Amino acid sequence: MSRTGGIHLLFVEDDDNYRENLVAELSERGFGVHSFADATSLLRSLDGAVAADVIMLEWKLPKTSGIDLLAQLRGRGVNLPVVFLTGHTLPANESLALERGAIDFIDKARGLEVLVRRLKSVVKASKRTDQPQVDRSMICGKLLLRPDVSRAYWDGVDLDLTVGEYNIVRLLASNVGRYVTYRAIYDRIHHEGFIAGRGPMGYRANVRSTIKRIRNKLRERDPAFDEIENYTASGTAGRSQPKSTGGSNISRGLLLDAQTGRVGAPG
Repeated sequence: MSRTGGIHLLFVEDDDNYRENLVAELSERGFGVHSFADATSLLRSLDGAVAADVIMLEWKLPKTSGIDLLAQLRGRGVNLPVVFLTGHTLPANESLALERGAIDFIDKARGLEVLVRRLKSVVKASKRTDQPQVDRSMICGKLLLRPDVSRAYWDGVDLDLTVGEYNIVRLLASNVGRYVTYRAIYDRIHHEGFIAGRGPMGYRANVRSTIKRIRNKLRERDPAFDEIENYTASGTAGRSQPKSTGGSNISRGLLLDAQTGRVGAPG
């Protein structure tokens, strides 16, 4: 697969007919696609010079499942954005995929047009974060962020954050003294306008779940850690809440203090 100006995709799908048809359709849309029938074939290809912008996986694959393949890719240091394209769209599968670091989870039934738009959005978002890093390590109390390797440390100990979790912490640390909306946080994890969960506001539950994981990882490194606090802010999320004068955004987000490393999560 040679590099041209289009999006280059590594695609793993065990249904031969579906894989071949989709490869043909994506190729007509300007994608360069290198496809595989199973996890082993993809992993073997990574030993050679295969360049790509995004990896797309089926959830249910022979021998090695898509979610296990994702873990193997990360274990090999492959940090390309990963998207699931599957018919196995149970909420539990979607939640697990996003928790493990997938960028998107797409139902095959959504069709080609939706898939093309979502892939373009994922690649566009990833290229923004792939720009050469000009900033240096960021220190917020005991919290140290290393943008060059996307790692976060608490009191010198690696927090073992996923890329998405690291991006959340970095977003907060880059907006010291200001609230960041749940929507902005979710856009940073995935891409602008990404929707998951139940209803148009379902993403907030996913953000809260991710923050809970970050909090737990901090407590694993520091059992005495108690610096994540709840803050209360008004917004336009529901009819029972007072309207904010700042606009239509939900004014519920997170706040990190540079002096203490304290993260505030509005209730």
